[in-house]
Amino acid sequence: MARKTRIDVALTMEATGLIPLFYQADAAVGKKILDSCYAGGARVIEFTNRGDFAHEVFAELVKHAHAALPGLILGIGSVTDAGTAALYMQLGAEFIVTPVLREDIAIACNRRKVLWLPGCQTLTEISKAEELGAEIVKLFPGESINPAFIAAIKGPCPWTKVMPTGGVAMDPESLATWFKAGVTCVGAGSKLIKATAGEYDYKAIEQSVSEALQHIKIIRGARVSG
Repeated sequence: MARKTRIDVALTMEATGLIPLFYQADAAVGKKILDSCYAGGARVIEFTNRGDFAHEVFAELVKHAHAALPGLILGIGSVTDAGTAALYMQLGAEFIVTPVLREDIAIACNRRKVLWLPGCQTLTEISKAEELGAEIVKLFPGESINPAFIAAIKGPCPWTKVMPTGGVAMDPESLATWFKAGVTCVGAGSKLIKATAGEYDYKAIEQSVSEALQHIKIIRGARVSG
């Protein structure tokens, strides 16, 4: 069961600004990736529901996080139906991320007061998601969305909070473009967690996460002071 309230999770997402995400079939490797992201400063991480028995791997990661990574908020992504959302919430998911907007997932998550981030692309979808209780909306796929779109929707809907996922580069210039447009946080997978021939450089992952978080902190500081 979730240990954090959905508001706590949403506030932590907004405070850190970065949600690393990954899938790994080997739980032992997954734990090392969690350790590296955590050491780099990440406090919200998304595991994606992509492979066979992914829920078994996730259960091991949750146990590891509870035992060794205090304060880490671990959620699940690529959830496409309410049954899968319920399974992962039972295993301890602190938030649910979906590639689509589905009311059945909203109902399942709201019933347990677990944060859910539905995938949307239009202002109509975003508005519907907010009506269903979404605190933060996932803009997906990020590759097809221009930061100018975010700035435009924030005009009539300044309360809207969005997280683009996919297509967000981790260099200072790209991050600045997204955050100045008004994103609440960004999700990043292969841009942060890279493998060469299936092998991970865990120190490099830690450094990439740390550098991205530092860039975001500087960008936000410049935005506030400006």
